[in-house]
Amino acid sequence: MAISDDFILQLKQANPIESVMGSYVALKRSSRDYVCLCPFHSEKTPSCHINVGKQFFHCFGCHAGGDVITFIMKAENLEYIEAVRFLAERAGIPMPEDRGNDVSRLKARILEINRIAARYFNNILMSDPRGEKGRLYFRSRQLSAQTITKYGLGYAPDDWHGLERYLKSQGCTEEELVASDLCRRSRKDGVFDFFRDRVMFPIIDLRGNVIAFGGRVIDGDGPKYLNTSDTLVFKKSLNLFSMNFAKRSNERRLILAEGYMDVIAVNQGGFENVVATLGTALTSEQARLMSQYADEVVIAYDSDGAGQAAAARAINLLGEVGVATRIIKMEGAKDPDEYIKKFGSLRFKQLLDNSEGAVNFRLAKCKEGLDLSSDTGKVEYLNRCVNVLADINSSLERGVYISKVAKEQDFPRETLDAQIREVIRKRINSEKKQEWTSIRTFSEKRKQDPNAVMFPKEYKAERGIISFLAKNPDGLELVTASLTPQHFITELNRRIYEKMVEGLKNSEDFNILSLQSEFSPDEMGTITEMLLENENIDINERAVRDFIEVLTKHNDREEEKTSASALSDDEFLKLTQRLKSRRQF
Repeated sequence: MAISDDFILQLKQANPIESVMGSYVALKRSSRDYVCLCPFHSEKTPSCHINVGKQFFHCFGCHAGGDVITFIMKAENLEYIEAVRFLAERAGIPMPEDRGNDVSRLKARILEINRIAARYFNNILMSDPRGEKGRLYFRSRQLSAQTITKYGLGYAPDDWHGLERYLKSQGCTEEELVASDLCRRSRKDGVFDFFRDRVMFPIIDLRGNVIAFGGRVIDGDGPKYLNTSDTLVFKKSLNLFSMNFAKRSNERRLILAEGYMDVIAVNQGGFENVVATLGTALTSEQARLMSQYADEVVIAYDSDGAGQAAAARAINLLGEVGVATRIIKMEGAKDPDEYIKKFGSLRFKQLLDNSEGAVNFRLAKCKEGLDLSSDTGKVEYLNRCVNVLADINSSLERGVYISKVAKEQDFPRETLDAQIREVIRKRINSEKKQEWTSIRTFSEKRKQDPNAVMFPKEYKAERGIISFLAKNPDGLELVTASLTPQHFITELNRRIYEKMVEGLKNSEDFNILSLQSEFSPDEMGTITEMLLENENIDINERAVRDFIEVLTKHNDREEEKTSASALSDDEFLKLTQRLKSRRQF
């Protein structure tokens, strides 16, 4: 789909990058611009900068960068056209005529198929004789009709081809059914329903689209839960169940439960701000998503060993994105669903409000497997506590817990404090070393062409010319009089130069950041890096001529090699003599 430059300009004006990014991460003023923790990698010190004047962002840690469209492409895992549509909807701007591309069309079809399938499963649950088994199950779990409707719950009948036949009757192709993962291909190249004889949980994204399903077995063999595999519209690691409801909560607190039924039971109990992962342990991407909506997360995992181990992992991931965590300690029930049924919503609210801080939870875990009456056990316990307390950023909060542990173990507070400070010092040095190593490693990886390593002088000249044209479009004639795209050695820089020349010739208002439809988000990060690299350097005409000379000389050398390889021995000798005499002058 071709979108006019005027529409893109209107779209960007209606979606200032600082406003859009501010809805995903907390921004801090830095002179005229902003800095923030990068939403695309875990970090404790802000390395992502937002240039308000030029309307682009760049992370000096992972080298992500681009304009507001590129940001949405990365943040929402969208294609270019979809990111444009997302921003148009955000600003209430109607999209121009949309013909779409093949990928966009297939994504739209999968979303439509999921919507039809969700209605199919729900209709069977609510009114079809085949859904009686599902109705009995939800009744046994004490779900109200309102809750079933709210979550769009359903039932997949015990039929290998029921959904397939229905979707085909609605005009869906086998390729679309397989792409949505609602059907799988058999060995004989037919298709069959993936979900059979299961109660169904639609998974809905933040925009209200049905993007996937979870299915729970009621009885019989097979995995307890089946989930849609990753598709064009769904990635388990990027989404949270019931986040579409939780985002409406006025609280800056989320409840993290372990499964679909726990979430639904807690929500039915009056707590809208509850979510769960999708059949996997909490991921760093999900932790960053939660940080957009909450300053604190209360972890309400099952009280068994697996649930507590998962809670410990979640604490670390949430801590990395700056979210405070608390742990519910349930007594008399194995999970939130059972707790609310036995004791009611009011008691669960008290449980939330009196939930234990993550530090106390981790300190209690430090005692596991140790004999604290022995010197060896006590030393090991204190060593474990040192590592836990060193994770606390606030010196005031850390001091409270140091005093608590020292008093509990009748141990000198000063000695414990000194040991913790030493661990913190070593960690800071190690983190700095790892960060620099990561940046250097990434810098090598981001070089899109191996020629960038083989020809560093030419590579620098190419970047200088691109930066010059970005700041001085009037210099186009000076550069193009001597350079064609073929003079560029590195493939990415050649493409950037070619598109810049084309854009500058066609529009007086051309901006290099308008190239996001031509380049991937990672490549746009390289472009913003070029802009920042030379932002405070005045690349004058003399410097540009030097850059041009570097590239033209390299091109001449390559032509000489090519010509020489095609010459006879006598012709090659004569050519060599001519070149030697020429270089003497």
